[in-house]
Amino acid sequence: MIIEVLKSKLHRVKVTQAELNYVGSITIDEDLIEAANIIPNEKVQIVNNNNGARFETYVIKGERGSGTVCLNGATARLAQVGDIVIIMSYAYMDAEEARAYEPILIFPDSDNKLIK
Repeated sequence: MIIEVLKSKLHRVKVTQAELNYVGSITIDEDLIEAANIIPNEKVQIVNNNNGARFETYVIKGERGSGTVCLNGATARLAQVGDIVIIMSYAYMDAEEARAYEPILIFPDSDNKLIK
């Protein structure tokens, strides 16, 4: 049996931009996506802690070290600058692999920077 499990999570990052007039996606600081093992164009689920919205989109690599978390296109309607979101990616695994898998959990600081 193949199941979908949490692969990685960026926990409580702050939305820094919202660009409605864009094709779509979420732009995330390259440091954050690398730390979370998320790759450009990967589908992610986003949960907005401020308003309860849950939505999916794909990732665009943002400037390294910038702290950028920018909702683009229609997703810009689902959060405001300053909102706190959780960004999650998932993977399909067989049940045995899933039992042993440990998701990557990243807890950035209040400026979306990695805590060292």
